[in-house]
Amino acid sequence: MNRCAVLAARSLRVLVVSFGSLEGAQIWLEQTGCAFDIVLDPQRKIYRTFGLGSSYADVLRFDCLLQYSEYEAEAGSSRAPWVVEPLDNNVLIFQMGGDFLLDEAGTVLFSHRCRTPLDRPSVQDVLQAADVRV
Repeated sequence: MNRCAVLAARSLRVLVVSFGSLEGAQIWLEQTGCAFDIVLDPQRKIYRTFGLGSSYADVLRFDCLLQYSEYEAEAGSSRAPWVVEPLDNNVLIFQMGGDFLLDEAGTVLFSHRCRTPLDRPSVQDVLQAADVRV
């Protein structure tokens, strides 16, 4: 069973929040094949609400850059799929992300603020938090 089906079976909805432009978001969706709904937050109000800052040092860490180069090598491309050209002038590329699970009332059931761009919780961790709510 794929991840979307697993989430749907638990009545969970994934919402991707991006701080870029509509054009950039559409290109990213096409390049990544992401099937989730996306919301644009160019002023990064949602990011601030969840305490997500930005960090030049964390985004440009050696291990992150190495992983990105490995992605490019595997894809056989000289251009990473997450690079949107032209880069939006208002996009802060050092914005850190996070993963949050909220119930219908808006109560945060699971919270993970990324320490690097590659720092994401496992799907299993999120699903365990969802199972606790039932």
